[in-house]
Amino acid sequence: MTNSLRPHGYQRTPLPEETAPTPPTPRAEEPGQQATTPPAPTSPAGQKPKQRDAFFDNAKYLAIVLVAMGHSWEPLTDSSRTAEALYMIVYTFHMPAFILISGYFSRSFDMRPDRLKRLITGVAVPYLIFEVAYTLFKRWADDDPTYDFSLLDPWYLTWFLIALFVWRMSTPLWKLVRWPIPLSLAVATLAAVSPDIGDDLDMQRLLQFLPFFVLGLCMKPEHFQMIRRRSVRIASVPIFACAFVFAYWAAPRMSSAWFYHRDSVQELGAPPWTGPVMTLALFGCSVVLVSCFFAWVPRRHMWFTVLGAGTLYGYLLHGFLAKGSRFWGWFDDYQWLHKPLGEITVTIIAGSVITVLCTPPVQRAFRFAMEPKMAWAFRKDPAEQARSRTTTAA
Repeated sequence: MTNSLRPHGYQRTPLPEETAPTPPTPRAEEPGQQATTPPAPTSPAGQKPKQRDAFFDNAKYLAIVLVAMGHSWEPLTDSSRTAEALYMIVYTFHMPAFILISGYFSRSFDMRPDRLKRLITGVAVPYLIFEVAYTLFKRWADDDPTYDFSLLDPWYLTWFLIALFVWRMSTPLWKLVRWPIPLSLAVATLAAVSPDIGDDLDMQRLLQFLPFFVLGLCMKPEHFQMIRRRSVRIASVPIFACAFVFAYWAAPRMSSAWFYHRDSVQELGAPPWTGPVMTLALFGCSVVLVSCFFAWVPRRHMWFTVLGAGTLYGYLLHGFLAKGSRFWGWFDDYQWLHKPLGEITVTIIAGSVITVLCTPPVQRAFRFAMEPKMAWAFRKDPAEQARSRTTTAA
């Protein structure tokens, strides 16, 4: 049920020998970025910046907690059907929720120099830093000093950063086409039936998760208002209950690998015709559960709202502990963790650790890696210079 380590974070399922020829291969806003309304092209001098939206900060924090809990449940799924069912439910919607929010806050992205700079410093640079850091960590923690560096094959959690970089760069294209969501689903379906895409840039996940980013691009504030209606909140309770019952039934019958979106259907040992079926089915289930999740996210400022600005920190930093627990065999050495009390303990620890990693002190300590200024690396834009002179003169 669970995924084992491969050279760059997971083991792709080998193709069955009898697989038929396949068709030609088509070609977390990040978890810690600002949760404000998309920035306007320019702001008059002296105008106050727009306030952060508590709803989106709350949603990002709660989603990142579920990400950490899901990673902590993974070693327990082979011995606990309940853990496997919860794992499948969480994996159905936690990353889709992050990606949808990322798309929503990418709606105004264009090739303006200041936005490209932010994309580089806030996404590309953290990807490079953590790809190297994770590789060094694996060499040490897993006692594998010959483990290769690879900036083209994302390891473990860094796939999201490189995917976000590509998705955001493609934003102008999705804003141009007439039917962006159906087109993105077609791309995801073609990826699902194309086993020869390979591991470079983790293209399978990049393409199979693409529809959620495009859906976010197409959403408007009123759509979130509709989701947060009381009727939706009430309906979400039986929906989640039915999802758990179905997941409990499916746990011994269905591989969790379907929810990772990292393999083609052939690599999962399924016939090609299941590609369109599973792509549409999983997309529909994810959209429903994401909507139910958003319906219960608080709209007002909560004690954890401030942590929503640090979810990228928690996302990337908790990976060292999540992988270290496997490298060091904690779940094998302490069998009581596989008992109900142990599962509850693991869940509480995961939620507590990710909460600490999202706090402002941690953000200040690691801002050099997550949000570097890097003014030395860029030439000053003439328009920016003109605005600076205007502001100074005023």
